[in-house]
Amino acid sequence: MSEEMNQVEVRSFEVGDKVTGQVSKVEEKQVVVNLQDSKLDGIIPISELSSLHIEKASDVVSEGDELELEVLKVEEDALILSKRKVDALKAWDQLEKQFQNGEIIETEVKDVVKGGLVVDLGVRGFVPASLVEAYFVEDFSDYKGKNLTFKIVELDKEKNRLILSHRAVVEEEKGKKKQNLLDSLTAGQVIDGTVQRITDFGAFVDIGGIDGLVHISQLSHEHVDRPTDVVQEGQKVQVKVLNVDRDNERISLSIKETLPGPWANISERAPKGSVFEGIVKRIVSYGAFVEVFPGVEGLVHISQIAHKHIATPHEVLKEGQEVKVKVLEVNEQEQRLSLSIKELLEKDVEENFDYELPEESKGFQLGEVIGEQLKNLRK
Repeated sequence: MSEEMNQVEVRSFEVGDKVTGQVSKVEEKQVVVNLQDSKLDGIIPISELSSLHIEKASDVVSEGDELELEVLKVEEDALILSKRKVDALKAWDQLEKQFQNGEIIETEVKDVVKGGLVVDLGVRGFVPASLVEAYFVEDFSDYKGKNLTFKIVELDKEKNRLILSHRAVVEEEKGKKKQNLLDSLTAGQVIDGTVQRITDFGAFVDIGGIDGLVHISQLSHEHVDRPTDVVQEGQKVQVKVLNVDRDNERISLSIKETLPGPWANISERAPKGSVFEGIVKRIVSYGAFVEVFPGVEGLVHISQIAHKHIATPHEVLKEGQEVKVKVLEVNEQEQRLSLSIKELLEKDVEENFDYELPEESKGFQLGEVIGEQLKNLRK
């Protein structure tokens, strides 16, 4: 085609016209295309190939690719075209629909820049560092080239502004998982969990995306002063669900309920006739309760405390005192132990007490007092 005819055909195009062209040559900083239904060639500068910064035109297109383009400039013998503008127009329409519908978009992270990540969705999308994950990330270099899911959190076509969040997707999924778990939980279930946090009043256990509280009273069958005496952060534990408050998303758990009770196998551990060192825990009018194992108390009836007659157990025992006891009877089903202190005491030693003589007998021999009483009886 002569140069004059070429110029005539060029002038038949206007800025903003949409054209289709096939890539005939890929150079480092530009691309040459053959325009459909025309003998003309068009040129796409590298800056008009993508919404993102690219180093080589071959990173975006290859020879033979068919592209939809927009006329940027009409020069004397050539058209300057843009792929980026056509892609952006299509992209904004799609992105607005996805934004309105709250759709999740999956795409590749094209670049890591100061303050966040960059993606290409037909237009440049930015993911601020605070919206990448639900936790702090120090180094984002490993994210380049990764495919991630995003939600659009801000869209402004006029300002060419597109802000995305991966964190929103993660938190939404976590919320759904949490709700599903709440719906599936029932009192009495036994499940595995991991201790997440420990407080003065108990431990929070992660049971699969949601935390439940094990109150300090539910950590062990034994008395617990500090939760850290029983559990540690990161520890794997088995818990029983005590209660589920779905409205307030609160779950009450128990570790104690999953452990063998202190009375388990007590018939084998404390058979009739066995002897233990115990601690007097409580004293009542009819006897004393002595702890022989953590959480296992047996009753020493008042008649089994001493060989001599005592009016109250306090005459002989005090709370916290260590005593030796013998098992008289054991009933595992009713969780009862009958114990004896008396059985382990020597009778003659117990009865060797120094009784004080009556006031009127002072100054006399005991035999004389008894003799005088016998005389009175014979009268």
